[in-house]
Amino acid sequence: MKLDLSPPVLQRPTRVRFGVLGFACALSMVTYLDRVCVASAAPHIVKALGLNAVEDLSLAFTAFAFAYATFEIPTGWLGDVFGPRTTLIRIVLWWSLFTAVTGFVGMTLPGGIVLGLTALVVIRFLFGIGEAGAYPNITRALHNWFPFQERGVAQGAVWFAGRLMGGLTPLVLLVLIEGLPRTMIDPGAASADFLVTPILDWRQAFWAFGAIGTVWCLLFALWFRNRPEEKATVNAAELALIGEHKHAEAGAHGGVPWRKLITSRNLWALCLMYFCASYGWYFNITYLPSFLEEQYGVEKTSLVGALYKGGPLWVGAMACLTGGFLTDRFIRRTGNRKWGRRLFGLFGHGLCGLCYLACLFAPSVFWFFAAISMAAFFNDMTMGSAWATCQDIGRRYAAIVAGCMNTVGNLGGAAAGSLTGLILKMSLASHVAADGLNPEKLTGAEKAAGHVLGYQINFVTFAAVYAVAVVLWLWIDPTRPVAPDSKPPPVA
Repeated sequence: MKLDLSPPVLQRPTRVRFGVLGFACALSMVTYLDRVCVASAAPHIVKALGLNAVEDLSLAFTAFAFAYATFEIPTGWLGDVFGPRTTLIRIVLWWSLFTAVTGFVGMTLPGGIVLGLTALVVIRFLFGIGEAGAYPNITRALHNWFPFQERGVAQGAVWFAGRLMGGLTPLVLLVLIEGLPRTMIDPGAASADFLVTPILDWRQAFWAFGAIGTVWCLLFALWFRNRPEEKATVNAAELALIGEHKHAEAGAHGGVPWRKLITSRNLWALCLMYFCASYGWYFNITYLPSFLEEQYGVEKTSLVGALYKGGPLWVGAMACLTGGFLTDRFIRRTGNRKWGRRLFGLFGHGLCGLCYLACLFAPSVFWFFAAISMAAFFNDMTMGSAWATCQDIGRRYAAIVAGCMNTVGNLGGAAAGSLTGLILKMSLASHVAADGLNPEKLTGAEKAAGHVLGYQINFVTFAAVYAVAVVLWLWIDPTRPVAPDSKPPPVA
């Protein structure tokens, strides 16, 4: 009897797909660097624009989230039709441009043009259009390059990288634009002593961040290919591994079954769940830095304060990896993909809501930091499951399905950006009216006192929204594709 000596049997699979994952993780880091830096630089922007407080930027926060949500599906469609390579290069160059343009806000340009608050809102909207395409097209790339049993970990790694960079961004900006005074480490040091002197001002930091995205595009264009069979360094064994349990799928298509997508209860449950998840989470990249400064007296130039401001994101980063690993491990051990994705959504969002309630009773900044960081941890434990589900039910339409989920999710972020600020303004107005204060001459302490009730209402709202997310997870079935193929894949 002859042995089968075909290449897939004899060869050890190459690991080119992990190079794809490396580029995806790097891009995820760039997206968070560019979006979180606005919240961290908000006090500088407020000053440059002559505004009173960070809630005056709520329209700019909302403009980004609304544009990000609105253009998720179109950019996902572009990725499915033209491939993630071309689509990602175009959108990263686009948003990098508007990252750099943000650095001109508040300046008087040639011709006497001043980029004021209205210009910032427009810039943030245009920036959001660009960033909208990142994660749907990353999802499409991972769908092309990874077998389903590795998707949870791959998606978890992408979100780990993004959240980690988001958490580190306040510290990066602190070192770049404020420097690192020795007094942060040694309170007894001379005030003029710096471990690291300021390197850039806040405007130059935005210009530098825009340049980073351009460099990523150049390297990505040279290395990445849309599908593994287009990459010469992928051997037959890796091709066989990636293609296991997959049908033959067209690399690009135009006939999207929109009616099936729009009428899919499964997809609607997934999208609404992500709306709830984003609603509470957006607080971390909008109002949290100002909350810590105002309510707990965290200094703008404090090293510990920078860690507190970014803490929920880097704690959440660990959960992205953990959740991705757990969902894939559960599926490998049990063969049950439905509960392999669903279980960690139920568990994560349920505990996240409880942590937001715990924020109300924090006796100090440390305990508040612990509570809100654990809220982020349990929220992000669901990320691997949620995004792997997009691949599971989307299949050849993975980018469009991911775009649908992220569209509705970021509408949740847009709603949170507006409603959180509105609740704070109403709380402050009520406090001013009750105590007969002059709203034009409020001290910092009076503003902090006026915002207390508003923050409490917001945290209760976040907890309630996560309770709804728990219920929605019970309706999500990763084994039911939105557009079934003529020959269904093996049950897994």
